[in-house]
Amino acid sequence: MTGTHDGGPMTGLPSGKAVVAGVAGWPVGHSRSPRLHGHWLQRYGIDGLYAPFPIAPENFETAVRGLAAAGLAGLNVTVPHKAAACALCDRLDDTARRLAAANTLVFGPDGAIEGRNTDAYGFAEALKAAAPEAAAGRGPAVVLGAGGAARAVVLALQSLGYSPVRIANRTAAHAEAAASALGPGVETVPWEERAAALAGAALLVNATSLGMTGRPALDLPLADLPPEATACDIVYAPLETPLLAAARRRGCRAVDGLGMLLHQGRPGFRAWFGVDPAVDDDLRRAVAGDLLAA
Repeated sequence: MTGTHDGGPMTGLPSGKAVVAGVAGWPVGHSRSPRLHGHWLQRYGIDGLYAPFPIAPENFETAVRGLAAAGLAGLNVTVPHKAAACALCDRLDDTARRLAAANTLVFGPDGAIEGRNTDAYGFAEALKAAAPEAAAGRGPAVVLGAGGAARAVVLALQSLGYSPVRIANRTAAHAEAAASALGPGVETVPWEERAAALAGAALLVNATSLGMTGRPALDLPLADLPPEATACDIVYAPLETPLLAAARRRGCRAVDGLGMLLHQGRPGFRAWFGVDPAVDDDLRRAVAGDLLAA
């Protein structure tokens, strides 16, 4: 037989007709999104490619518009670009508008850029999968942090019915700004009173980087957290943070941060590649095998 195969699902390699998407960040080498979407592309036999794009902040708008003009289907957006991504969009979904941040861009055939924020969806879906009882939203919740991820978590908790949602942040002004933006049912708690705020809480979420590999540990005594509560950490490196280990010792359910990462990727994959992908144990192993082995 002569000639060469041009790629596609038969070979597992993208062809010249492949649908292309990716992730933009600065830096972007740490992102696990290529593992995530690459696994789905292979699983579903899709002629597609998902690539990392390291884009410096000063080049972000030019680069994104160029990628859209080049025919990409869209991008995931990670730090520090989520606010800039929101600003350049022609259309925004309600969540991106409320959070003033977009983590998913869908490029239209006419060059229009639609911005979405799937972080709140990702957290809610991860909670439903890992702790269905906790997704019922009964009682107060405490969220540590007031940045973009924390605000997305609060939106998810509001959608699940948690009330009140108490925000504690090391910079009080940031907590106040988040509470003001997110509306009724959101309260602020001074950082130094974060442990006392756990009294009667049904859910605790660490939405800071404290406890992440290479970062300081989160200092949070859990004596006031009810044993029937659920503790979540959006950190996924390590999977078992000191907070989650302490919560398990107390008898609480513990939910790691990997599920939020996996579920937030689903809407983008569906928009770009036309398949609603599954989140399961095979995916967890593919995306975080090194973390699971640690």
